[in-house]
Amino acid sequence: MKKIFLYPFWLRFWHWTNALLFLLLIASGLSIHYSDPKSGLIPFRISILIHNISGILLSLNYLFFFIKSLTTKNYKHYIPKLKGLFDRIYIQLRYYLLGIFIGEPHPFETSPEQKFNPLQQITYFFIMGFFMPLIIVTGWLLMFPELAPDEFLGLGGVWPMALLHTITGFILSLFMFVHIYLGTTGQTLSELYKSMITGWKLAFEEHHQVYIRPTKPYKKKKLLPLVFYNPTTLAGALISIFSFVIIVFLTIVELFSENPNPYLGIVTFIVLPTFVIFGLILVIFGALKENRRILSAKGAKRQLPVIDLNNPKHQVATIVFSVSGLLLLIFSSFGTYKAYEYTDSDQFCGEVCHKVMEPEYVAYKDSPHSRVGCVKCHIGPGADWFVRSKLSGTYQVFATILNKYPKPIPTPVENLRPSQETCEQCHWPKHFYSEKRKRYDFFTSDEKNSEYQISMLIKVGGGSPETGNNDGIHWHMYLANEITYWPADRTRQKIPWVKSRSLITGEETVYIDTSFKFESKTKTPPKDELRRFDCIDCHNRPSHVFKQPNQTINFFLSSGKIDKTLPYIKSIGVQVLENYVRSRNTAFENIKNYIYGFYKEYYPDVLVQKEKEIEKAVHELYNIYMRNYFPDMKANWKNYPVNIGHLYSPGCFRCHDGKHVSPTGKVITNDCNACHIINYQKPPSGEEFVSSTGLNFIHPGGIDKLLQKQECYTCHGPQAQQKIFMPRIATASK
Repeated sequence: MKKIFLYPFWLRFWHWTNALLFLLLIASGLSIHYSDPKSGLIPFRISILIHNISGILLSLNYLFFFIKSLTTKNYKHYIPKLKGLFDRIYIQLRYYLLGIFIGEPHPFETSPEQKFNPLQQITYFFIMGFFMPLIIVTGWLLMFPELAPDEFLGLGGVWPMALLHTITGFILSLFMFVHIYLGTTGQTLSELYKSMITGWKLAFEEHHQVYIRPTKPYKKKKLLPLVFYNPTTLAGALISIFSFVIIVFLTIVELFSENPNPYLGIVTFIVLPTFVIFGLILVIFGALKENRRILSAKGAKRQLPVIDLNNPKHQVATIVFSVSGLLLLIFSSFGTYKAYEYTDSDQFCGEVCHKVMEPEYVAYKDSPHSRVGCVKCHIGPGADWFVRSKLSGTYQVFATILNKYPKPIPTPVENLRPSQETCEQCHWPKHFYSEKRKRYDFFTSDEKNSEYQISMLIKVGGGSPETGNNDGIHWHMYLANEITYWPADRTRQKIPWVKSRSLITGEETVYIDTSFKFESKTKTPPKDELRRFDCIDCHNRPSHVFKQPNQTINFFLSSGKIDKTLPYIKSIGVQVLENYVRSRNTAFENIKNYIYGFYKEYYPDVLVQKEKEIEKAVHELYNIYMRNYFPDMKANWKNYPVNIGHLYSPGCFRCHDGKHVSPTGKVITNDCNACHIINYQKPPSGEEFVSSTGLNFIHPGGIDKLLQKQECYTCHGPQAQQKIFMPRIATASK
């Protein structure tokens, strides 16, 4: 034996510094990833500080390693020779998997000219040349997200960086643990660690001859039949084992995490199991190929391996594969269920395709149904709708990756399950009887933000065979009546043909929109396009409402979130949301500049006296914008009309417009009192009106002789808003 000097001081310094920094990054990264105070990990703020500082130092340390490797030609040890590489990898892999456990000598002796065996060369080459730069680059992009690309593979720029950073961190962490274990495989447990501390290593006087792959079956005792000892099978086994270990690790991590990362489920239950299966296919393929090679060399005619249970090797192989198969079946069943469970989760639906589904997910989280899982409404029970949804979802995944999806995403009205099988599992229209009192606070767009209060009774009743054909909004439902209609457009905003059938008397009445031009002279719509009326035809966006700015600012003014004494705040608030902000990234600065600019020009005294109130208004308007406007996906209230009501979209007036007439002259009513009764009004003048039998509506903008001849959305709908809002800033006087 003799001592040889392998590791100079700079390399040892880099190695141990790198190890220390990486341990800090693992500990702080886990604490950041699972930052719940109950987890017992490092506090979140301290973890961020440790992680950032360690990441910066790791980057500098890697740069130091890169420069020194170039100047000292150390990089040559990381580049394997291609000639005979696979044979050498096979020999080394066989040693790690088998030879090391039966006392075989190491096939490659370490020397100053060859510090690493071929498997180490390949591993270190990818670790130092690919994964280390990747985790450093993604780490810096997460530290400075403004440097990340705006979009990558159909996702927001930061999310792919976070996913890559997390996956790379897991891979490097696993490599580190394997690296620590292999450090114990020297002549003694501590030999290799001492070498990295002192730089010196014990070596034989004469180097071992490198093994050459035997052409004949290896004579030493083998645990399994010979066909399993080939590079393809061993590589497949390594892939499967490596992937399985990561799956187990990530599953344990998920079990102890209250809010796991949305991408963790994809990696754990979809991506990694694919690699496990791929590895097993390689195992079988390699064994069959090796079997054919051996039989071909012997000149045998049979092509498939023979299981001989009298052979001890075959007995061991049968037991190993039987137990492995049983475990694979158990874990596959568990994994399949978890994959199914994960693809049905709200996280998967709303957060994985972050940019595409962000608008719908943000609206959903702020809706009354935020605790009702997405699949409860979009799929429901039963295999039929589950298969439909997964087939549709597969196409959506490809559309997202290839950036082939429309903007805005169309509402899936054709693919929604009938409401009897979803909505009515919780809501039962048969028991909607009593009237509901509702109060509205409106604010006009004048200087004083004049308040208009109105209270009404909403007639939510309906009817049933037991109670009779009662009046009320739910008269439409299939309780005492069945309504069938024909939508002339995909969004069902134009309904020119309606048929009502009484379930009590069987009487049918057809109503036709007299202003609509039918292609057929008989004015009969195609039968396959008729739709039976149900909940979704009015409640078309029960969980994904993009709120109208007038409506939202009214609520914020009424609740005190925005100070209603700020001059023109209602008007300029609506205008800045509708016409000035163009990007969510610049929304806050845009809103702040617009609001502050207005008061600086027109009301400088108010800007000084009510600076805090103005600042709060800016923050609240920003919150409104971030909740309801998504320019990249063209998602806002204009592109997603709500059919409940009739103020900002046609809604009720799709049928109740006074133009739908039956052949006998019967008209679908557009009487306001059919659905609600106004019992209290307080217009901007301050005068109060109260009545238990109903009041005539007093328009806050004044009495217009044409008011009774046009629908509300004519002035308050999307098209009218763009025409009305812009001039108001110019006319706002000092």
